[in-house]
Amino acid sequence: MKRNLFDLSAQIFIPLLTIGGQLAIALKFPAWGLILVLASQPFWLYSSWKAWKNADQIGLLINSIIFAAVTALGVINYWFIK
Repeated sequence: MKRNLFDLSAQIFIPLLTIGGQLAIALKFPAWGLILVLASQPFWLYSSWKAWKNADQIGLLINSIIFAAVTALGVINYWFIK
């Protein structure tokens, strides 16, 4: 099975950005942690969409969409609402 560059990038950036964001939040840098986690969301959404198309895993896609929305609201809360 041949993979494209975005598939390979997703496999690298999903854990790096997600774990990095969680570590930043745990180390009391929630605003930066949310930015890192938000940066991982395109990769999560793409991977979960592929999982839905290839393996009928709609729950993963729904979870990814909701998590991306909640993370975006967190970024708005920390960075734009004073």
